[in-house]
Amino acid sequence: MALSLPAIMKTTAARLSALYLLLFALCAVLLVFYMTSLSARMLTAQTQETINEEVLGLARAYQRGGLPVLVRVVENRSRQPGANLYLIADANGQILTGNVQSLEPGVIETEGWTTEPFSYQRFGEGELDRLRSGATDQPAPQAGDNSTPQSTGEKGHNAIALVLRLPNQMIMLVGRDLGEPERFRAVISRALTLALGMMGLGGLLIWFFVGRAALKRIDSVSDASRRIMGGDLSGRLPVTGAGDEFDRLSENLNAMLARIAMLNEGLKQVSDNIAHDLKTPLTRLRNRAEATLAGRHKTEDYRQALEGTIAESDQLIKTFNAILMISRLEAGYSSEQTGPVDLAATVSDVVELYEPVAEEAGVTLEATVPEAFTINGNRELIGQALSNIVDNAIKYSTDAAEAPKVRVALERAGSEIKLTVTDNGHGIPDDADRARATERFVRLEKSRSQPGSGLGLSLAKAIMTFHNGRLDLLPANPGLSVVMSFPLRETH
Repeated sequence: MALSLPAIMKTTAARLSALYLLLFALCAVLLVFYMTSLSARMLTAQTQETINEEVLGLARAYQRGGLPVLVRVVENRSRQPGANLYLIADANGQILTGNVQSLEPGVIETEGWTTEPFSYQRFGEGELDRLRSGATDQPAPQAGDNSTPQSTGEKGHNAIALVLRLPNQMIMLVGRDLGEPERFRAVISRALTLALGMMGLGGLLIWFFVGRAALKRIDSVSDASRRIMGGDLSGRLPVTGAGDEFDRLSENLNAMLARIAMLNEGLKQVSDNIAHDLKTPLTRLRNRAEATLAGRHKTEDYRQALEGTIAESDQLIKTFNAILMISRLEAGYSSEQTGPVDLAATVSDVVELYEPVAEEAGVTLEATVPEAFTINGNRELIGQALSNIVDNAIKYSTDAAEAPKVRVALERAGSEIKLTVTDNGHGIPDDADRARATERFVRLEKSRSQPGSGLGLSLAKAIMTFHNGRLDLLPANPGLSVVMSFPLRETH
């Protein structure tokens, strides 16, 4: 989906890229000016140091032989290739010797360093310029002529110099051409400008391609989000496999969507369970009340009918409570508090509670608890899950081929603690039936004759999920083994 520039600039990624690009350009421009100015100052300082050394050398020559020796030394140095600027003039400013043909007016009138770079022409350059321009009819300026117009100096070179007055009031100028420092500064400026341009272009290209790819990924996430908001909870955000921030965000959101889909499915299942599986007991309750009111009965009959209605209502309340408990535990926001739980003590309490029930049913109930195991959980919930499993084991082991027996074992297996309840009844041979046995209101054919609502194993499974554990149904040959696997408690 193509976006216009105003639309692109409304995105956070584009704004951040533009701000970074602006900051980068500002820093680069400041760097160009700083480096250029620094190089100019360094070269100027080096030039002044060179001129000072030349002046000291000329001063020693003047001390040795006076003006004749000074003039001779200046003439010799003026003829050397790449020489500095040398000029000796009289008190009136007329050039006597040196390699300077003309100067800007006022340069040699002030003693000391020149405040600003000045224009000059070396000796012989004016004649060469006239020959090139065809102005051969004009008279050439003499070596001592300092009346060259301002325009002549403007056509020359730039230099800085140190102007000194000799004891005989003659003027000596020692300077250095600024062509090399200016060329060096121009090279530095061009190089930094070129680097700035290349970096700016690279920044724009990176912003265009990387930012465009990021915008495309954001658009794909937006499209997937719109489909999900439209009711398609099976949709997922795209994951490219790059492992970047977008992928991590998409993976977390996909996990959240999977969790929401699971909770919605659980809510739908609860609604279906209430609509279908609770319809029968409610119908039975209504029929009992209607049958009681239809005929003439004694007071005792009405009392028995009311007691039966209360018992049926209590069972319905227990069923509703179990459904609500399962829903809260599966959603993960149960108000139950967790803490250290001694599984060995919990097993002992449940076995002691169900020993009279097992004895009355003719079932041998035994427990194997070798040592104490402590986990992080809720003692009441774990006790309720274990009670449901032990109660089922006692009920479904009464039709065993041999002496019915239920064994509760607690042991450590690697990084888990396993609490196993095993009976020797008929069990659940089929794998699919064992998987269905933990669903809400599921009662297999062989268990239809036993009282119950089909929520015991569902509640136990939800409790194990709440404790980050799992509930497994395994064949015991004969019988069934229900294994509650708890993660070990972390110790600090």
